[in-house]
Amino acid sequence: MRHDPALTAATLLALTGGPANITSVTHCMTRLRLGVADPATVDGAGLRALPAVLGVVEDGATWQLVLGPGIVDQVTAEFEEAVRRGRRAGPEAPESGTGTAAGAGTVAGTGATDSTPDPTPADSAPPRIPTPTATELAVRGERLRLGRRERNATPFKTALRRVAAVFVPLIPALIGCGILAGINGLLVNAGWLPGLTPALAAIASGFMALIAVFVGYNAAKEFGGTPVLGGAVAAVVVYPGVAKVAAFGVQLAPGQGGVLGALAAALLATRVEKWCRGRLPGALDVLLTPTVTVLVSGLVTLYGLMYAAGAVASAIGTSANWLLSTTGAFAGLILGGLFLPLVMLGLHQTLIPIHTTLIEQQGYTVLLPLLAMAGAGQVGGALAVYVRLRHDTGLRTTIRSALPAGLLGVGEPLIYGVSLPLGRPFVTACVGGAAGGAFVGFFAMLGDKVGATAIGPSGWALFPLLTGNRGPGTAIAVYGGGLLTGYAVGFAATYLFGFARRPDVAKAA
Repeated sequence: MRHDPALTAATLLALTGGPANITSVTHCMTRLRLGVADPATVDGAGLRALPAVLGVVEDGATWQLVLGPGIVDQVTAEFEEAVRRGRRAGPEAPESGTGTAAGAGTVAGTGATDSTPDPTPADSAPPRIPTPTATELAVRGERLRLGRRERNATPFKTALRRVAAVFVPLIPALIGCGILAGINGLLVNAGWLPGLTPALAAIASGFMALIAVFVGYNAAKEFGGTPVLGGAVAAVVVYPGVAKVAAFGVQLAPGQGGVLGALAAALLATRVEKWCRGRLPGALDVLLTPTVTVLVSGLVTLYGLMYAAGAVASAIGTSANWLLSTTGAFAGLILGGLFLPLVMLGLHQTLIPIHTTLIEQQGYTVLLPLLAMAGAGQVGGALAVYVRLRHDTGLRTTIRSALPAGLLGVGEPLIYGVSLPLGRPFVTACVGGAAGGAFVGFFAMLGDKVGATAIGPSGWALFPLLTGNRGPGTAIAVYGGGLLTGYAVGFAATYLFGFARRPDVAKAA
């Protein structure tokens, strides 16, 4: 079913309290992320009832609406335009019934009908344990979401989400440049188009060379500072002239500390700026605040943060290599098994700084292919549910609509529409992800490392970004084997252990 982005955006705006209630609008590959002034005015039930909304993650004043790849870009653009129009026009009463008809007769975020008739008459069917209908699953999912919201509203997790918000807007550029870097590598290895490869290398590497500036800009914006000041201080990290500066008796290198140093520099700049603005009179504020902010933060960055962040970044790379070379199978099992809960909570984006650091150091991140196995377990588990619950047409419709996105690594539709409300299939899907991660990690122990040149996609969509120490061919083979392992184990674990008792499925009339 195709959705009108303009109509979807208008409905979402009405259900989130209107233009006056929206404080921020961003998006990643699949989610529209909204900051709201008053969470109480957001109609959570109405949002979940929209067929276009595949899932909702609440965290106080931040709402994440899972819309899926492609559509999220269109809806975000329409949503931002609707907010601008609404603010120019002033407060208006929302149209009656806005968003209600869109979700009438459907299960929250699934598109399935509320009633699921059993094609077999009750008197001719053998006794069986009743299984949840799509409507009952939606109710369970709502309860789970409310419980998670209460348990996860901690300062630490809120801080992690804010750090993630710094990096999420960078994902499209990371994906585009990563794919170009992969294509360029293939051309160089094959000896093709030697006149074009230098240009491709420049295009693919330009963003990564200046990513610190973008991180600093976004960090200052997210944490309440002036974005351009955050970018200015973070630019110190990648400026070639830092090679003439020595800190702790060690000569600095341009880019030392990478995105971690840029993030720390921008956070410091925000704190200094806020301190200055609270103490300087208006006449001096416009001159002294930016000067003091850049000077103090820049000096601390040069003589402290770059050195410290560089040490942390080196430790991350060394630890990742050691972990995979010595305990690869076990590490893959843990990472692949625990990633789905992070996606469920919306915390998976907090790993972006680690991925980016590894890409800066080694040219690829070895963690992303391991984590991507969680999606394979989810797909296998959903297929098992589809086979086992043949009588539940509503749930099977949900699985059919969400499965293509799941194969491309977008797991939220299957999480919120199928496995999480059912309970046990969520756990068995994690088992499948753990098995796939162990498969990829085992080959890392043998010396065949698999990495991704960029972050963002997973599942089948990750194949164009794969590389490794043995070349892209070996990386693709190992990663493909991991996906098949995740599918198979996720299916088997869910089919055998995903239900309290195997339901007796009546033969179709």
